[in-house]
Amino acid sequence: MKKLLLILSSTVVLGLLAACASGGVAPAQPTEAPPPAEAPAEEVEAGALPDLGGQEIRVAVENAYPPFNFIDEETNEPVGWDYDAWREICDRLNCEPVFVESAWEGLFEAMAAGQYDVAADGITITEERDKIVDYSIPYLEYGQVILVSANEQTIVDKDSLISSDTTVGVQLGTTNEKTAIELVGEDRIKSFDTFDTPVVALMSGDVDAVIIDKVAAVGFMGANQGKLKMAADVTSGELLGFVYPPDSELIEPVNAALESMQADGTLKQLNDEWFEPKS
Repeated sequence: MKKLLLILSSTVVLGLLAACASGGVAPAQPTEAPPPAEAPAEEVEAGALPDLGGQEIRVAVENAYPPFNFIDEETNEPVGWDYDAWREICDRLNCEPVFVESAWEGLFEAMAAGQYDVAADGITITEERDKIVDYSIPYLEYGQVILVSANEQTIVDKDSLISSDTTVGVQLGTTNEKTAIELVGEDRIKSFDTFDTPVVALMSGDVDAVIIDKVAAVGFMGANQGKLKMAADVTSGELLGFVYPPDSELIEPVNAALESMQADGTLKQLNDEWFEPKS
């Protein structure tokens, strides 16, 4: 079951999810009109979401990738878009999210082996990954950016990054690493195991720039007010989705929940709350 086939538009992610036919058999024409206050049984069924019966869902998160998942310094509690989104999904499907901290390295192999039920870590949908795992429908479209220190004057766009001799930090095994290598070559890349470490290295002066997803850049800028800025966009039109073991029975119910969250505005509300820059 390859979910990349569901990506029909990159202009408005999940706008493509708006209306799916119920597929039910049309009811026979009644001999008497039904009472006006009652909806046909078929309509009620078509609008209902699957009920998972209180099932526990093991959700892999890194807890080092704001604004998707991270530890709040004031409360020492894990927070982020992934936590809010999966609690909302399980409210709609009658399930219980159990968040499990997991390292990024080896995550796709662990998912392919069924170690977790789903991974929620701001994961980009790619054809290469789709060969070993399955995806949900996309929940967000984004681009990658160059993140620099707030006082950086030399790196102002993609060309100035390419032409300089600066060092670029990235997380190992990510699409950010792939993009950075394509831009400046492997010799200028410093790869780190966790997503937050390149940003820490940037603020300490160990690297000159970081290639990072724009939504994550917004998260790090919010957590480090006045210390970071985005120099330029480097990619666009990439899609994020949840990752599952192949042929997971959770894919269709969660897709239905995402569609309902798109339809009633909940998904936009979550995205605005976590992904929009704060003034």
